[in-house]
Amino acid sequence: MIKSELDGLSKAQKLVNMVRLIKKQPESESDPLALLCNATGIMNQYLEDINWVGFYLMRKGELVLGPFQGKAACTRIKVGQGVCGTSVSKRQTMLVEDVDAFPGHIPCDSASRSEVVVPVIYKDQVIAVIDCDSPHLNRFSKMEAQALEEVAEFLAETVHQFLS
Repeated sequence: MIKSELDGLSKAQKLVNMVRLIKKQPESESDPLALLCNATGIMNQYLEDINWVGFYLMRKGELVLGPFQGKAACTRIKVGQGVCGTSVSKRQTMLVEDVDAFPGHIPCDSASRSEVVVPVIYKDQVIAVIDCDSPHLNRFSKMEAQALEEVAEFLAETVHQFLS
């Protein structure tokens, strides 16, 4: 069995490390696209029991698929539709315990059962969302949502020129 650097860490420790690593990325890379790509890789590594994590970027009034880890996904989502579009229209984090019970859920991957979506807001404008799906019901905690909100706040300041 391969021992991972994550073995033995609590969920809270993993989340702290995830946020720290994402915030450290600009020390060695300045390209916004590369930063977003590595952010998805770090989130995929540190968030357990997920089947998709990535970004949808606001482009001409709709969400367009950005860097991600997981199966191929829906490429465009209208504001106000699905969990991602609702996060944009409400300008708030959406923590969905059961996606099948969410009105208007867009099933990009039929295996997904729960989801957390966090808006990335810069100067009062939603410029992207972080979307994370799991094949398990009630998978995401408020603690994970708060960690993703910290990532979103950091990325808004770091890569806004690419996302705006």
